[in-house]
Amino acid sequence: MFHRKGFDDFVAALAGTSLVDQWDAHVAKVGGKVFVLLSADEEGAALTFKCSEESFELLTTLDGVGQASYFAKRKWVTAAERAPLSATELEAYVKRSYELVAAGLTRKARQALGIDG
Repeated sequence: MFHRKGFDDFVAALAGTSLVDQWDAHVAKVGGKVFVLLSADEEGAALTFKCSEESFELLTTLDGVGQASYFAKRKWVTAAERAPLSATELEAYVKRSYELVAAGLTRKARQALGIDG
């Protein structure tokens, strides 16, 4: 998930997603709205994603996970590669981020993207 190919393969399997390079990151969007970013710096790769309030409280107590710059007020976190999260857990959090962001789209937009029946 911290490598571009795995990231792209995972998010591309979610209905209605698009990928762009923006803000010095590789960004996945649904309906034009960001749901996860893959970025890298001298410390390694990191994923930034939206989460529920409960997950936000839990995740931000872990080493390697913190409030996302510019997004934290809306319950976004950034998880570094060193964070104690398995690939399966990260995929579940990214999928949940996708669902949270997609839920904010209009019903018509979700239908057009193939998200709702």
